[in-house]
Amino acid sequence: MTNSLFQPLQLGKLSPKNRIVMPPMTRSRASQPGNDANEMMATYYAQRASAGLIIAEGTQISAIGQGYAWTPGIYSSAQITGWRKVTDAVHNKNGIIFAQLWHVGRVTHPDNIGGKQPISSSALKAENVKVFVDNGKQEPGFVDVVEPRAMTKEDIKLVLEEYRQAALNAIEAGFDGIELHGANGYLINQFIDSEANNRTDEYGGSIENRLRFLGEVVAVMVDAIGADRVGVRLAPFTSLNGTIDATPVETYSAAAALLNTYHIAYLHIAEVDWDDAPETPFAFKQAIRESFKGTLIYAGRYDAKKGQQAIDDGLADMIAFGRPFVANPDLANRIKHGYPLAQHDPNTLFGGGEKGLTDYPEYKE
Repeated sequence: MTNSLFQPLQLGKLSPKNRIVMPPMTRSRASQPGNDANEMMATYYAQRASAGLIIAEGTQISAIGQGYAWTPGIYSSAQITGWRKVTDAVHNKNGIIFAQLWHVGRVTHPDNIGGKQPISSSALKAENVKVFVDNGKQEPGFVDVVEPRAMTKEDIKLVLEEYRQAALNAIEAGFDGIELHGANGYLINQFIDSEANNRTDEYGGSIENRLRFLGEVVAVMVDAIGADRVGVRLAPFTSLNGTIDATPVETYSAAAALLNTYHIAYLHIAEVDWDDAPETPFAFKQAIRESFKGTLIYAGRYDAKKGQQAIDDGLADMIAFGRPFVANPDLANRIKHGYPLAQHDPNTLFGGGEKGLTDYPEYKE
């Protein structure tokens, strides 16, 4: 029996070599000052180009959209040039790579955004959330986030324009498409989830209103670069970075239906993946499949067997394997042949240099 992870599929106008996705993972190794992508990052992504699709690490669309030290941006010409090194390296290995466009909203600290106050849907501080700043040492220094200010209508217009420009910049940098980061408690999520949004205008209150900003961002990006080059990542059941929704099944079923109207290339669902996290309800996955007609990607606690099963069950089209890609640059080949997987060193995930980034070897029999 052929492994369904290796069956062909279409992703917009692209033909991935398999259904294995390397999802976005923050590694915080952009060159300073300037937060530019670099040769080291190009090597890292090229090593993993056997994935059917690489979604590069979260990339801030503006200086105020940055949440953590040393993450790359995509709003300056130097940043675009840096990312071109990465996309060229991946394309030289026949890989497909999307940029993940990121605005963290309130999940940041003034030290990371030039001393400014963060912006969000509402003036609500994310409780018990820390981010890391550059404190002059090699290791990230963790600090508490601060209270943001609620975005005005002018702020919303400005951020919509930043998303539109970032999508154009990504294409200029050679990316095959973009993924909107609408998950894990960042800005888009701060509008969607009821407990992070206390607005009383057309962006708050009802599910339809809380999804309005998501829809407007997707609309400007689809208009800029085409629906077939746009994906969206959502995390319906996570409470990461302090965002919680009172009715996640209803809210995210509506989000999937809304995104379907834009005919985007894919919807990427990040499931909760900590050890004792609840399973995403099967009925919810069926509802998403019914309301969204594009490619569905799931990420979470998947191994090869579970991933194959999700595709066989018709619930998913592609499966993203996060942490396994850190220590297994040849993950697709290891899955295909049943080779054992290497374990990553958690101490080298964020910041630093080549160690723990590009020095994991491919499997040798």
